[in-house]
Amino acid sequence: MMLRLPKACLEQTLAHLRAALPHEGLGLWVGRAGRVVEFWPLQNIHPRPRERYEADPQSLVEAVRRIEQMGLELVAIVHAHPNGPAAPSETDRSQAFWRVPYVIFDMKTEQFRAFWLPQGEEVPVGLEAL
Repeated sequence: MMLRLPKACLEQTLAHLRAALPHEGLGLWVGRAGRVVEFWPLQNIHPRPRERYEADPQSLVEAVRRIEQMGLELVAIVHAHPNGPAAPSETDRSQAFWRVPYVIFDMKTEQFRAFWLPQGEEVPVGLEAL
């Protein structure tokens, strides 16, 4: 599987993650068959948001319902590491629940990588002009 990401969705994602600094920002990439069509930001409600992320459960359930109602899919879960790296932490691995790629941004460099978690297998991401 390869994720296909339009540059506009990347910019929306980065804008949200930058605005969340110094906290870990998060959100969802929504689309079909591995192609992202929208970024949906979520609020980090973790008590230690500089070190961890947690989506509000009610907001997450509502987002998943909306995704299904729109005939779309949850393509990936996105979050930022404010001080890097763009690699899963042990916490990221141990708390991985969803069977979608997890995309991690290193906010020092704004580089990102996607992984199947908890196993840690990297998922390629291709940028598209649209």
